[in-house]
Amino acid sequence: MADATLDAKGLNCPLPILQAKKSLKDLSNGQTLEILCTDPGSVRDFEAFARATGNRLVDSGEDNGTYRFVLERVC
Repeated sequence: MADATLDAKGLNCPLPILQAKKSLKDLSNGQTLEILCTDPGSVRDFEAFARATGNRLVDSGEDNGTYRFVLERVC
């Protein structure tokens, strides 16, 4: 279970990424953020976001059009 959850369903790029970036700032290193999205482009976006920021994408998946990502704050 994640330490925090961000519901970004219904939002299109770049809003889920921008909100995730803001939410990660409120977490301590090692804590996790679960993001829920409906934008299919978010799969590539969150993979790139994790690489670019150094935060770790620890889990991802899709269920009935809802994409789920779990990021661990590393930096």
